[in-house]
Amino acid sequence: MVNLETLVRDQLDDARASAHGRSAHLFVHDGPLRQTVIALLAGNSLDEHNTPPAASLQILRGRVRLTGQGGGQELIAGDVTAIPHARHGLQAIEDSVVLLTAVTEVREQAQGVTVGTAVRT
Repeated sequence: MVNLETLVRDQLDDARASAHGRSAHLFVHDGPLRQTVIALLAGNSLDEHNTPPAASLQILRGRVRLTGQGGGQELIAGDVTAIPHARHGLQAIEDSVVLLTAVTEVREQAQGVTVGTAVRT
């Protein structure tokens, strides 16, 4: 079991000690499922990159901008969003910590139909 609040504190401390102002810790690696806590200090960013087949971002602390097509989206602590299926980046407006949940592969049924569902509340 992992305590998310402890991870948040530890990753912020690691980001503050880093010359790059960021830190990440992969804490769930189960088949295609990955969960990573990422800390970014204000003004730092993750450059644009490709997205996995499915991913979401939950803002645990701070304020960030998810960049990409359409100019981006500002998110604050408590927000959860699906990651767009296009190149995107992440900029920290304040010292921030996010939880990235990603599925790195999608298996198909014998008929060639992709298995999976998405729930948005």
